[in-house]
Amino acid sequence: MTTTNPSAPASTEPQTVPAAVSFAEAFRFWLKLGFISFGGPAGQIAIMHTELVERRRWISEQRFLHALNYCMLLPGPEAQQLAIYIGWLMHRTWGGIVAGALFVLPSLFILIALSWIYLRFGDVPLVAGLFYGLKPAVTALVLHAAHRIGTRALKNRWMWGIAAASFVAIFAFDTPFPAIVLVAALIGHFGAQRWPAVFALGGGHGSAKQGYGPALIDDHTPTPAHARFSRSHLARVLAVGLGLWLLAMALLVAVNGLQGTLTLMGWFFTKAALLTFGGAYAVLPYVYQGAVETHQWLSGPQMIDGLALGETTPGPLIMVVAFVGFVGGWFKEVLGPDALFLGGALAATVVTFFTFLPSFVFILAGGPVVEATHGKLGFTAPLSAITAAVVGVILNLAMFFAYHVLWPLGFVGRFDTVSAVIAAGAAVALFRYQVGVMPLLSACAVAGLVASQWW
Repeated sequence: MTTTNPSAPASTEPQTVPAAVSFAEAFRFWLKLGFISFGGPAGQIAIMHTELVERRRWISEQRFLHALNYCMLLPGPEAQQLAIYIGWLMHRTWGGIVAGALFVLPSLFILIALSWIYLRFGDVPLVAGLFYGLKPAVTALVLHAAHRIGTRALKNRWMWGIAAASFVAIFAFDTPFPAIVLVAALIGHFGAQRWPAVFALGGGHGSAKQGYGPALIDDHTPTPAHARFSRSHLARVLAVGLGLWLLAMALLVAVNGLQGTLTLMGWFFTKAALLTFGGAYAVLPYVYQGAVETHQWLSGPQMIDGLALGETTPGPLIMVVAFVGFVGGWFKEVLGPDALFLGGALAATVVTFFTFLPSFVFILAGGPVVEATHGKLGFTAPLSAITAAVVGVILNLAMFFAYHVLWPLGFVGRFDTVSAVIAAGAAVALFRYQVGVMPLLSACAVAGLVASQWW
């Protein structure tokens, strides 16, 4: 005899599989996402999870997390790469291209407009006052990023040691960021062979949950034909990606010369795109070293202002490189002194192209391999060590920002007490109350405007 439990709640999960999604419907969603993807990688991934896994059920949570784990292993913005992956899985190559492009294009156009306003009206008291409050907030945000990544990455004393060594290397010896990444990867690779538990990558995104109902691409949905691995597909993607890079670089060299500003930007940001392990905050020190110190495309304080603008716009935070490109193109007069805006816009576009091209290649080439390896992703030990090293690098970046904000004229100048108060308040809001990025920046901008009028 069987009995039922009358107190057991009835299932409210949808029981039917969603209808097939047309390319036009997906296009509209990816366009919308490009305008609402605030909050950095965590916020963008949360938005996609809510929309695609919970509400629309285009993809199951296990498949979503499996794709995300692969994107976490890659250099580049993982949220944008996740959009490329899901778009590609649903609508083949053009689906991935559209999803990835629409993720960044709105941010590019917005940043070009804001960069022009910044350079054209940055000395206006109203604009200057807003940026006076934003700079301390950015300092607190970078410090909070170091803490957030550190809580996930520094799981034992060995990881703490790697983080400390990377901080000393870049702070005391000005070691180039690529060298730090390479050494950390080697430590992870060889260390895992002897002490595998030390370098095991933690599942920072949690395990898959059930309860959203069947999805269009469910846990056991067969891999579509276009997503199955083939050597010919891999060769085509690599050939097209490399061909596009060579074509763009050859065009820049022909028009601009080997030492032209746009050519140097293309080469520099190609390297940056291949070194962005750990997210945008991790690559910013490398961008600072090259863009500020080596090439002098912009100044240190301008770099802080650019990060503030990047925090206030949708899209991946690494889009701050568009600001770097615009400012560099403006001051280097890449199209001549009578076309400063067009020169800046062209440089921002060039920088964006070379920064994001590798992401498309990584996903379109590697996606079929990932689809064939559910639950079998390896090679995570180097990533664990790199992520630990990134914590030390980001901490150094926070100290760099704090120096420029609190002592704007150097240590020989006065200490900026008002900026210190705003920075401390922002840190408390982030660490203690988990205030969102947009409300925090808005409040600090208003505080800076008020303070600039009274002091």
